[in-house]
Amino acid sequence: MTTHHTASVLVVGGGYGGIAVAKALDDIADVTVIEPRDTFVHHVAALRAVVDPDWVERIFLPFDRLLTRGRFVRDRMVRVDGTRVELASGGSLTGDHVVVATGTGYPYPAKLDLPDSATAKARLRATHAELAGADRVLLLGAGPVGLEFAGEIAAAWPTKRVTVADPSPVLLPGGYPDEFRAEVHRQLDELGVRLLLGTTVPQPPTPPGQAGGFSAGGIEADIWFRCHGAQPRPSLAVDPHLRVHGQPGQWAVGDVTDVPESKMARLAQAHGEVVAANIRAVLTGGDLTVHEPAPDMLMLPLGPKAGAGYGPDFGVLGAATTADIKSGDLFVGYYRAVLNLNP
Repeated sequence: MTTHHTASVLVVGGGYGGIAVAKALDDIADVTVIEPRDTFVHHVAALRAVVDPDWVERIFLPFDRLLTRGRFVRDRMVRVDGTRVELASGGSLTGDHVVVATGTGYPYPAKLDLPDSATAKARLRATHAELAGADRVLLLGAGPVGLEFAGEIAAAWPTKRVTVADPSPVLLPGGYPDEFRAEVHRQLDELGVRLLLGTTVPQPPTPPGQAGGFSAGGIEADIWFRCHGAQPRPSLAVDPHLRVHGQPGQWAVGDVTDVPESKMARLAQAHGEVVAANIRAVLTGGDLTVHEPAPDMLMLPLGPKAGAGYGPDFGVLGAATTADIKSGDLFVGYYRAVLNLNP
């Protein structure tokens, strides 16, 4: 009598891509998620949590209902070799398949690199207090993070003077139409946000996120934040099925891949769905799915009631539609459902 071997899948990282893979394979494989944090962190809403303390609790979502069969190991990956994962605690785990979903680092507060949710919540509340007491705010970087943060601050505190500076002379470079950029410019003007494009500002003398008056590059401010400089982890070369080249049984999703796409939560999730479908196909003998890189698309909230969107399928969206789709609840309800947290 032969015993049926259930394949083991190690998912390294419990972010957007990792939870998509783990949830999709829970019924067919022994899934282990390796994640240093004690909760899922909904980083899409992190900037809202800085300006509105009511949001702090909403962005930390427990993992405990995500899987019915699988398990979580609270640890950090030090190294992955094929399907063997070495852990910071000194041990190692080996699976039939390994999915690397470790994401990208990014300056606080857009990303929180704290494994303990209580510490992370305290830090967000402390930053809120510093920001609340500052009249003049300088944001370095006019990418989606800097613009979204500017919109959140201006919506929460209409009397604050918010300045966004960026060395690029073009707002939101990439495959976006001028009509979209004009809509973003218009809404920022309406919010009273000052945009300084083509402007390099030297690093201010105070630490980011701490109040204290200063002058940098002729700009007077009371607090500043770095809103640029994603720190990608080592980029993994993947084939069209998102298998890591030269590493049998190893797959990658999201920001760690070399797929030519923007680094966004929804794309990490899309990668996760492709990898889950492909591991299922390997286990059951089906056809593999090819990941098609997504064209440039952006939904940019500018506070709870405003924002602008663009995608090749739907064109340019204004404030009301963008707020309805994203800015209002920033997909918290959607991710609560993914994590099986709704009653």
